[in-house]
Amino acid sequence: MKHLILASKSPRRKELLTQLGVAYQAVPAEGEERITPGMTPEEAVRSLARQKAEEVAARFPHSLVLGADTVVAAAGRILGKPQNRQEAASMLRTLSGGTHKVYTGVALAENGETDVFVSDAAVTFYQLDDDEISWYTATGEPDDKAGAYGIQGLGAVLVERVEGDYSAVVGLPAAKVFRALKKRGYV
Repeated sequence: MKHLILASKSPRRKELLTQLGVAYQAVPAEGEERITPGMTPEEAVRSLARQKAEEVAARFPHSLVLGADTVVAAAGRILGKPQNRQEAASMLRTLSGGTHKVYTGVALAENGETDVFVSDAAVTFYQLDDDEISWYTATGEPDDKAGAYGIQGLGAVLVERVEGDYSAVVGLPAAKVFRALKKRGYV
């Protein structure tokens, strides 16, 4: 059986791969993630996913390495992971009552070649009041999430609707990944 490595420590990505019934080993990328100023959100996730996959592939040249990255884009800017609760609250205020885009890039590195694809979704938030924002930031859930929310957790109560690939919002476009792995003989 071929060997798949997930270049991530994300519990959400691990859970999604496990749900697909895919055998894998998690070996997180250790390098600093770099995006060039002025990149679009799609360019950023392509670049970040590629960086992760290729870094880990250099250590495991006989395996298929899957790298992924997710960004939230709103009001003309990329919202990364908040540095603190105040920044999380500010991000949630930006997202409140509007629609933003979530992009997840996936890179598959094998035998010196890397294929990259992006999946996205439009996410509409309910109008949030200060009490809801304070409650949600106090849960700690926003602390390690792009855009300061996790749709698969308590953050689901903030979301009015999703148009596009729900699993891309979680952090890994499951159907596209499954098909890419199947094409390569990994499932």
